Amino acid sequence: MSQQPGRARLLQIVRESLRPLRGSAFLALLGLLGVVCAELAAPWPLKIILDHVLLDKPLPESLAFVGPLLELGAWPSLAALAAGMALIALFLGSSAYLQAYLTAKIGYVVVYRLRSALFSHLQRLSLVFHHRARTGELVTKVAGDTNLLRELFSEWVLVFLGQMLTLVAMFSVMFMLNWRLALVVLATLPPLAFVLYRLNRSIKRSARDERRYEGRMASRLNEVFSSMALVQAFGRQGYEEDRFQSEIEDNLKSGIRAARASAAVSRSIALISALGTAITVLFGAAQVLDGHLTPGELLVFLAYVTRLYKPVRDLGRLSVRLSRAAVSVARIEDILAIQPEIEDAPDAIDAAPLAGEIVFDHVSFGYDPGRPVLQEVSFRIRPGERVALIGPSGAGKSTILSLLLRLYEPWSGRILIDGIDLRRYRRDSVRREIGIVLQDNVLFGVSVRENIAYGKPDATFEEVEGAARSARAHEFIVDLPEGYDSVLGERGVTVSGGQRQRLCLARALVKRPPILVMDEPTAAVDPASARLIHESVARLQQGKTLIVIAHDLSDFAAFDRVLMLENARITEAAARPAHAPSLTLVPREKGTA
Repeated sequence: MSQQPGRARLLQIVRESLRPLRGSAFLALLGLLGVVCAELAAPWPLKIILDHVLLDKPLPESLAFVGPLLELGAWPSLAALAAGMALIALFLGSSAYLQAYLTAKIGYVVVYRLRSALFSHLQRLSLVFHHRARTGELVTKVAGDTNLLRELFSEWVLVFLGQMLTLVAMFSVMFMLNWRLALVVLATLPPLAFVLYRLNRSIKRSARDERRYEGRMASRLNEVFSSMALVQAFGRQGYEEDRFQSEIEDNLKSGIRAARASAAVSRSIALISALGTAITVLFGAAQVLDGHLTPGELLVFLAYVTRLYKPVRDLGRLSVRLSRAAVSVARIEDILAIQPEIEDAPDAIDAAPLAGEIVFDHVSFGYDPGRPVLQEVSFRIRPGERVALIGPSGAGKSTILSLLLRLYEPWSGRILIDGIDLRRYRRDSVRREIGIVLQDNVLFGVSVRENIAYGKPDATFEEVEGAARSARAHEFIVDLPEGYDSVLGERGVTVSGGQRQRLCLARALVKRPPILVMDEPTAAVDPASARLIHESVARLQQGKTLIVIAHDLSDFAAFDRVLMLENARITEAAARPAHAPSLTLVPREKGTA
C-alpha cells in the first residue's frame, strides 16, 4: 500500500493543527534562542575572572566593554561577574521553561487533533475494513502511536533545532578562539555520527517489531476480555494464557533488542565524549604552554566541549525516539491512506421526509469476490407495508439490511427509496430515517436514557419513556437503582439479554421512523412479551413501513407479505389474505446494472 496519500493527509492535519499555534511556536523559538545564547555566555564570566582578574592579563578588543568594570577593583569585579553568572543561569532556566512548556503544549495539541482525525477517519471506513482489522491493533494506533508522535513534536522539532544551533554556535566561537583545537574536537564527531547511524537502523527494526507485537497483544486482550464468559464457561483459561504468553514473549524479545541498541547508543556517546574531552585537555594544555591560548580560553573550550557533547547525547537519545516515532508515523500513514469505499456524491440530497417505499432492483452482493450472498434479488415494498423477510441462517437477510443502510455497496443492481437511487441520498440522512433493531444487541456504558436516545439525541424524557413503554422496557428500567439515569456496564452486560433487546427496540422506536427494520427483534424474550412488543410496534408503525427479519415465522397473519430468501435469491412469497398484494418483482430496465 502506498503511503503517499496517508503522508499527505498526515501533513495536512499537522499543518492545520499548527496554524492556530503560530504564536506559541514563535515564543517557543524565542525561548530556544535564549537557551542557546545562555549556553554560549555561561563560561565567559569564569574566563574573565581567571584571565583578567586573577592573572591580570590585558583585555582583548572583543572584551573591551568589560574594562570599566575591572577598573572598579578586584572584589567589585568578582561580585559583579558572580552576579552575571547567576543572571545567566536565571535567564537559561526561564528560557528553557518557556521552550519546554510551549513545545509540550504544541505536541499535545497536534496529537489531540490527530487522534480526533484518526477516530473520525476510522468511523468512515467501510464495515469490510472493520471486519478484517484487529480491534486491538486499531486501539494501539489511535492511543499508542499518536502518543509517540507527541514526543516527536515536543522533543524533535524545536529541540533538534536548538541542539543544532548550539553545536554550530559553539564551534563558531571555538574556531575564533583557536582553530587548531576546534578541529581536534570536530574530528570526534564523524565516528560518533557513524555509530549512531548504524545503531539507529537496528533500533528502528526493533521498534517496528515491538509496535506490531503490541498491536497483536492488544487485539488478543480485547478478544479474550470481550468473551470472558465463553472462556470461563469452557474452562479455557489455561489455553488463553498460553496463547497470550506466546504474544508477550515476542514483544519481550523485540523490547530487549531495542533496549540493547538504545544502551549501545548511550555507551558509544559516553566513550567518544570522554575521548574528546581528554584530547581537548591534552592539546589545549599544550596550546597554553606554547602561548597560543590563555588558561581562561582553555576553560571556555572545556566548558564548551562538556556542553557540546550534551547536545550530541541528547541528539542520540532523540534519534532513538525518532526511530520509534518513524515506525508510528508509518503505521498512522497506513490508516490514513485507506480511502472510504462508500462516500456521498458531491450533489447528494437529503432523504427526509421519506414515504417508505423500498425497491431492490436485481441486486447482487457478496463479502468476498466470487462468493455472492445475494444474486439478482428484486422486490418492492410499498409505503406502509408490513413485510417479513425469512430464511435460513446465512441466507443474506441481515445483508439486505446492511445494503439498505448503505453500509456496503451492491456489486450490481440498484436500491431505490421513494423512487430515488440510494446513492443519490446523503448516507447520514437515510440512516436518520430508518429505525434499526440489530441482531447483536449493542448497548454502551452510559445511562439507560442516553442509550435509548442514541439515535435521537434531542429526544425529550417523555419521548424516551414512551419508547421504553412501547418496547415493554419501562417496568424493569424503573426497578434499576437510578431508573433511567442508571449507568449500564460496557456493552450492557449489567442487564439480561431480553432486557438488552427491549432497550435496543426502544432506541429504534424513539425516532418514530418512517421505515423500521427489526432483525430477530424478540429472539431473547418470552412469548408473552414478544406478543406485546409486536402489538406495540404494529400500533406505532401504523401507516409506516415495517420489515421484520427472522429465521422462521409462526404468525404470518401479522404481515402483509412474507418474503423467503434462500440460496442467495428470493424464492417464495406468501400473502396474508387472498386480497393482499402479491410479491411484485421489479422488471429489469434496459441498460441498467
